[in-house]
Formats: sequence, structure tokens, C-alpha cells
Amino acid sequence: MPYPFESKKTEQPSTYFVQDRQNESEFTRLILQDQMLTAAMGGNFSEQPEPKAFRRVLDVGCGTGGWLLQAAQTYPDMSLFGIDISKRMIDYAREQAAISQHTERVEFQVMDALRMLEFPKAFFDLVNMRFGFSFLRTWDWPKMLSEMQRVARPGGIIRITDSAIQHISNSPALTQLQQMAICAFLQAGHIFEQERLGVLPHLERLLTRYGVRRVQTKAYSIEFRAGTSEGQAYAEDMGYVYKTIRPFLKKWGCLAPNYDEIYRQAIEEMQQSDFCSSWDLLTAWGERD
Repeated sequence: MPYPFESKKTEQPSTYFVQDRQNESEFTRLILQDQMLTAAMGGNFSEQPEPKAFRRVLDVGCGTGGWLLQAAQTYPDMSLFGIDISKRMIDYAREQAAISQHTERVEFQVMDALRMLEFPKAFFDLVNMRFGFSFLRTWDWPKMLSEMQRVARPGGIIRITDSAIQHISNSPALTQLQQMAICAFLQAGHIFEQERLGVLPHLERLLTRYGVRRVQTKAYSIEFRAGTSEGQAYAEDMGYVYKTIRPFLKKWGCLAPNYDEIYRQAIEEMQQSDFCSSWDLLTAWGERD
């Protein structure tokens, strides 16, 4: 697929909560999380009544590209574009597109979404962003939503999916880790208040305030239990994220002195036969004028 909008900028410093772009644990985690959550949420566009009507789709902050490659398999008539600030993530996503023989319909590009979405006006039918709180600060939302609307066609869909930070589980140690994460994301400016749901309570208001029309939401509460493949994937995901987030917690003064002990205890508790956790997510979407 021709892609004439190649960014000429070199890779810029990132506001993403994992600064080490060579971190193998984070790389593995993103691949795992893509597969786990897309399936648990019922597919790429489970809340959309006519997803086949989307001919051209952009995924902002696409990471390793799993969400777009899943969409390519499901919707053979879509042209799909993904951008991420990490060259390594984009290189991997391009390799996977080649392996799955989707390079004619799926294009990945290194781009800093906080600067500009380097696409023509009114280019996309749907502009998607998942887990934006991981790199967006509270003051970044107006420009981001403005850019998403600029590159969407009139009547096109702006779609945001985000995640709670603290999940409801029977692991006291995991809860402690997640409370430290809330502290750090608040101090770093990624969330509006010290709230376990992160930005979820604000998504509908943000889209409406910054010009998106007819905003709707769909909430998910996904259960993970020990002894299931989904539960094991969840435990692996949490193990990876609280291994990689340690420098971020330390930077913002939220790292407990006994962090390593709490981390080990959380890993043990997530392997217990009675472990269960409920992960809240929210998708908010609406139309561009």
C-alpha cells in the first residue's frame, strides 16, 4: 500500500512510562496484552454496529501492531495504519505484517503523536487509540483529540479505549503494586486524580468537551482466574508490567522500600489456585463534525 506521509523526524524522547526502549520484558508484555485484551473485549470493534464500513483506520500508539494485524485478518477490505514513537516497536510490527502477508493493507510508521499526526485532513474513517494514559499527560488531551479529529473524515469515528490502573483482586500484594502505580501516574501528570480507574471517569467528558459529537461508552469488566489460560496470561502481564515500571515508580517518589518483596509476593499470590482479578476497561467513541 503506498504510504506517502513518511515522517522525516528522528525518534524523540518519549513520555511513555517505560523509558528503556530496548526493554525485552516490556516488548513481550505488549505482544501478550494485545492478544489477551482484544480477545477478551470481543474483537477490534465489538461496540461498532457496522465495522465493515470503515475503509481506512489509524491506530495511534500502536506498539507492536497486534491490534491492527488482528483487524487485518478479520476485515480484508480495510486499509490500516499504525504509528508509534518507538522505532523498535514499528520494526517488529512491519516484520509481523510481512510474515502474515498484510503489507499491502497494513502500514506502520514511526511518529510522535504528541507533536502532530502527519496525515492529510479528513483521511480516516476511524481513528483509534488504546491505553493513551500510558504516554498522555492530562494537558495533552486537547491537542491529541484535535489532531485525531483533523485527520478523521466528517462523520468519522474517534475511538478511545483505556484501562483502570488498580484492578479488583484477592492479591493484597498486587493491590499494593497498583496503588504505587496510581501514585506515580498522578505525580507524572498522566491521570487527573488519585483514582483506581485512572482516566476512565473522564473519557466521555474529554471527548465531548473537545468537539466529538454523539459520544457513547461501553464498559468492560474482564475476569481472570487461576487455572485458565486467560488467568495465566494475566499473571504474566502483571509480572512484566511491575518489573518494567520500577524506574518510573522510583522517579516519581512512589517506590516502596520493600518493593522487591512485595513484587515477589504478588507473583506468588497470582499463582495460587483461588486467585482472581477483575480488570475494568472503557471504550468511548463519537463522531467528528
